[in-house]
Amino acid sequence: MTRSALYIPAANPRAMEKARGLPVDAILFDLEDAVAPDAKAGARDHLARALEADYGPRLRILRINALATPWGADDAALAARLAAHLDGVLLPKTAGPQDLDALAALVPGLPLWAMIETPQGVLSAPQIAAHPRLHALVMGTNDLAKDLRCRNRADRLPLLSALGACLLAARAHDRLILDGVYNAFRDTDGLRAEAEQGRDLGFDGKTLIHPDQIAIANACFGPSEAEIAEARREIAAHEAALAAGQGIAVLDGRIVENLHVETARRLIARAEAIAKLQL
Repeated sequence: MTRSALYIPAANPRAMEKARGLPVDAILFDLEDAVAPDAKAGARDHLARALEADYGPRLRILRINALATPWGADDAALAARLAAHLDGVLLPKTAGPQDLDALAALVPGLPLWAMIETPQGVLSAPQIAAHPRLHALVMGTNDLAKDLRCRNRADRLPLLSALGACLLAARAHDRLILDGVYNAFRDTDGLRAEAEQGRDLGFDGKTLIHPDQIAIANACFGPSEAEIAEARREIAAHEAALAAGQGIAVLDGRIVENLHVETARRLIARAEAIAKLQL
């Protein structure tokens, strides 16, 4: 259950401590973009101390630097050492399954998360999603937009084909997939619109850059009370139809079949999982 995933700079001990009390589903401890080159080593030390604390039910994911950088190997070694305190390792700019193979050899046992933020990553998304150690895809829409040289539009029209391709890959292999960040963190209306778009496309949740964005992401990617009630009505109508010897039901003038019931049950299961988080 990952409606919201917040990037936290590993160089900021206070932010990492504060994250323990935030109602976020996942924390992405960041050693990459959020940490200056001369602060990388210190950030690893800060992170090691921070992870000694209890983060409750929140997923603890470490975003390392790419293995080809001067810091990637040390980051991966830290992840391996802290494996008992982590739920996954996020690899930036994943270009293909060979990148995951290299990381998998360095962090045995840890679930792998892959950032898709380059054209090559998008084109390789099916092979990346098929990797046996992969748990999740994470869209890096800022870097992807830069590489595509596309215009920044509120409707994200230039990115829709890439977002759709990665969604297809994730669903084909039953992987979690998170939408990219929304940069204007004080623009709540813009964030809500983009989160709703991501939800409607099929994303499981959204990556975030500021704690103030958590509530909107959680609301958009979690079922509403009305949706839960409608799901229960669909299940009840279909069960009544089956009891009457019919294969389909009619509810409010529309057909309810097995596929609708499956979707309804998944929605209710999602709501129950959210309720158990108690963040």
